Amino acid sequence: MLNIKYELTTNPKEKPDSSTLRFGKTFTDHMFIMNYDEGQGWHDACIVPYGDITLSPASMVFHYAQELFEGLKAYRSPDGSIRLFRPDCNVERMNNTCRRLCVPPLDPADALEAIKAIVRIDQDWVPSAPGTSLYIRPFIIATDPWLGVHPSHSYLFMIILSPSGSYYEGGINPVSIIIEHHYVRAVRGGTGEAKAGGNYAASLIGQEKAEKLGYAQVLWLDGIEQKYISEVGAMNVFFVIDGVVVTPTLTEGNILPGVTRRSVIELLKDWGYKVEERKIGVDELLEAHKNGKLNEAFGTGTAAVISPIGVLADEDNRMVINDNKIGPISQKLYDEITGIQWGTRPDKFGWSVVL
Repeated sequence: MLNIKYELTTNPKEKPDSSTLRFGKTFTDHMFIMNYDEGQGWHDACIVPYGDITLSPASMVFHYAQELFEGLKAYRSPDGSIRLFRPDCNVERMNNTCRRLCVPPLDPADALEAIKAIVRIDQDWVPSAPGTSLYIRPFIIATDPWLGVHPSHSYLFMIILSPSGSYYEGGINPVSIIIEHHYVRAVRGGTGEAKAGGNYAASLIGQEKAEKLGYAQVLWLDGIEQKYISEVGAMNVFFVIDGVVVTPTLTEGNILPGVTRRSVIELLKDWGYKVEERKIGVDELLEAHKNGKLNEAFGTGTAAVISPIGVLADEDNRMVINDNKIGPISQKLYDEITGIQWGTRPDKFGWSVVL
């Protein structure tokens, strides 16, 4: 069992009004910290007042980007209880990222206990207004003060919390996205399947380009042939083609294995839908749209849960999907997953962890 030392704040912050919450702008009273040193392992777990940290300018995280992070949420149920949604999956993915980036993995039980502990300490920060939640950000950074290209011998594992407002304040509105043909986010054998900051840095130029052209998101293609669908910005992507739900396969190692993606696939199969995880070419989407068989498209992720896609643009082709409205499968998935997360629908899969 993880032995956590506690140093609680003597100067608690004022809780923000739920109506003013924005994603990642406000942080709670405390944070979790644990150190790693080669030969000693992970040690000195503690929860302390939220505040700045001090690192050497030579810390390897600044120079060689050996760092990783996770993202999950805590939800306030109508009965006042607090729920986590599939945190074991986030811990599993975090350790997979650790292995890919040569970072020492955490004991899964310890990592899960750390998440629970920090949320319990700051449980009063979990908002109760509809659509709101407490965002949980675990991350690990390399701290060796040495300019040598090799894995660090010391690391810092931290967890910070941020109350967040409703993603869809005015209802679920479909987004418009554009396919990127010049830049790539990840390639086969790279770090695309890892939740590492470098992947997001590599994607910023495509996102900036999309926004300048009037689109909300960029749809990435594979980095080898640049003709197969990969991801939408920071989300996984699904298409409903002639009644069949199709999503890019993870076997290439260039796509992040999303927890929401995994949940969507499991739900759809349980409901009797046909789901295919395979390569999806741009030409296939264009042909399906031309023939009236591209029924729906949507992204999946922790922040939005389900983000319907109303417009998909590819160079000279502009595809309007389902009259630029949320489709029935997208709506059903959103209602079911959020219902489980907030405890308003039965959780037959046992995905919720109640604190």
